[in-house]
Amino acid sequence: MTYVMCIFMVGLIMGLVVVASNPSPYFGALGLVVVSGMGCGMLVGHGAPFLSLILFLIYLGGMLVVFAYSAALAAEPYPETLGSRSVALHVLMYSVAVSLGGAYFWGGWYADSWATADELGEFYVSRGDTMGVAMMYSSGGWMLVVGAWVLLLTLFVVLELSRGLNRGALRAV
Repeated sequence: MTYVMCIFMVGLIMGLVVVASNPSPYFGALGLVVVSGMGCGMLVGHGAPFLSLILFLIYLGGMLVVFAYSAALAAEPYPETLGSRSVALHVLMYSVAVSLGGAYFWGGWYADSWATADELGEFYVSRGDTMGVAMMYSSGGWMLVVGAWVLLLTLFVVLELSRGLNRGALRAV
């Protein structure tokens, strides 16, 4: 299980490097899908499959909206790919920065930090993710309301910004 979690962690970091290197919106959206998949895989490995499923569905819905806006507003005939010089240079710089940061903080990690939720016990009466969901709705209910309000406000801001000059939200680029 430790090897699987290491693969998820490396995939998560490499996906973040792809997003941060700022290629064309098409490849940036692909990097976001990889990041969300690897992050949700890490959540599944640590004993939260329900939370992972919910987050993955929310991420995919949000990324679909972001990809539609970015593809409509930045229609390039020759998009910048991951193999072009400037993007490859950014990927190299970010990879070196992540490697240096990992080397600096390497001494604080130990073997028990990779233990997953179901690895430490034989017979559980309830799972950790169901308790977490119940706690999120009981103690964090107001935070969910605030989060929903912020997402609604963000939707209106994006619609207003992409409206253009008296043309509405949908326009030809």
